[in-house]
Amino acid sequence: MGRIIGIDLGTTNSCVSVLEAGEPVVIHNQEGGRTTPSMVSWNADGDVVVGAASKRQMVTNPTRTVFGVKRLIGRKVTDPEVAALTDTLPYRVVPARNGDAWVEVDGVARSAQEISAHIVAKMKRVAEDYLGEAIHEAVITVPAYFDDVQRQATKDAGAIAGLTVRAILNEPTAAALAYGMQHAHDQRVAVFDLGGGTFDISILAIENGVFEVLATAGDTMLGGDDFDRALIDLLCDDFLVQHQVDLRTDAVALQRLKEAAERAKIELSSAMTTDVNLPFIAVGAGGPVHLMRELSRGELERAARLLLDRLDEPCAKAMDLAHVMPAEIDQVLLVGGMTRMPAVQERVVQIFGRQPSKGVNPDEIVAMGAAVHSGILGGELQEVVLLDVTPHAMGIRVAGDRMSVVIPANTSIPTRERKVFATTEDNQSFVAIEVYQGAHESTTKNRRLGRFVLGDLKPLPRGQVRVEVSFTMDADGILQVDATEQATGKATSVTIEAASGLTGDELARLSAGMARR
Repeated sequence: MGRIIGIDLGTTNSCVSVLEAGEPVVIHNQEGGRTTPSMVSWNADGDVVVGAASKRQMVTNPTRTVFGVKRLIGRKVTDPEVAALTDTLPYRVVPARNGDAWVEVDGVARSAQEISAHIVAKMKRVAEDYLGEAIHEAVITVPAYFDDVQRQATKDAGAIAGLTVRAILNEPTAAALAYGMQHAHDQRVAVFDLGGGTFDISILAIENGVFEVLATAGDTMLGGDDFDRALIDLLCDDFLVQHQVDLRTDAVALQRLKEAAERAKIELSSAMTTDVNLPFIAVGAGGPVHLMRELSRGELERAARLLLDRLDEPCAKAMDLAHVMPAEIDQVLLVGGMTRMPAVQERVVQIFGRQPSKGVNPDEIVAMGAAVHSGILGGELQEVVLLDVTPHAMGIRVAGDRMSVVIPANTSIPTRERKVFATTEDNQSFVAIEVYQGAHESTTKNRRLGRFVLGDLKPLPRGQVRVEVSFTMDADGILQVDATEQATGKATSVTIEAASGLTGDELARLSAGMARR
């Protein structure tokens, strides 16, 4: 059997790792970096450029350079978060035939899965160059709060890149696996994962080699990109007052500003002030104008205050679901580049009442954990057991468009749950079982996963026909739903397999195209 690699497919940067002699090793890319920018560009000749080379041409080729695609994968253009996001991007986000959010480059609409596949393929090549052999299997990480459709879309991105995705692993769980391999004593760990595009908080118990996820919560639209945007808005507003020029209307100026904001944010993690110097950024009434100003850490923190406040609620929710108090948590792990920001670290101390651990590399630990999980799957590590949870509630639609939850959020998997329902109309001959995922009381606000029918029911007054619905979810997150009429034993079932929006033919065509590159 070939090697299984671990890939952290990040919003801002991606990383690949492999297990060597029982230890996870992060692999340098061809440019010598340990992480790779999650960017994909199409140049004037139509050739695809990925990673650092794509980032270098971001300013000169903004409309053909796609970044942050992880925030679009598995989402609809009508999602409020996507609608708000598209106003800040230099490239166009367009609806596919089923409403999925795709990216248009030079008049060609491309799925988020296809664009992500270019990044995965780059990680695959990095591993193959290092190992000197072909790679066919991988573990890919996702935010713990991704739903089934987003997870399947990520899995499809791996398939397009020519990989069999052995597992989709939650990023905080991956970080805990890598940490737990080096700190084997029993403990409760909170993984605070604030990356480029998403925020996750997971509470885990590590006992005798068993990693049990107690609860998870998060925000899939909160990350470093939002802090960059807060800084960009601050600089744009000041520039507009000073020069009467709105830099947001110029794609090239906006990309220069994005680079400068990201650089300033990083510098302000270790310094109290930094300079933003962007000469000839625009043309005003009197000719060329320049953006040159000093920026302080305090200004950044004030601009990001509302974003910092959004960190509190998911942490409180995760601790409540895990039935733990802050004092009962032994260690807080910081994961993701945004956790280097001093204001974020201060907020962690406020929430958990303790200093977080800084003994792990926040940019690499998720990929290392994916490699550890690959070792579990491949049989190299046999003393580690992982028990995860389902991050979202699952249930069925009942009268009044209400969601009746069968499997609550943060239920340990594998699991089986049952619930009994009654007909709502006289002489009802069938019941339609519509399966949804989400936390809202109204099913229209949740994600629809599938539908099936139990028919040939005996015609009786409403409420007299009772149907037991059972949800069975295995350790891989595959859901089977069974419906049985209690009086007669008549039954039907369906396996709910999340669809990413791409057809089998589209996946085959994209995979073939990627293989030819």
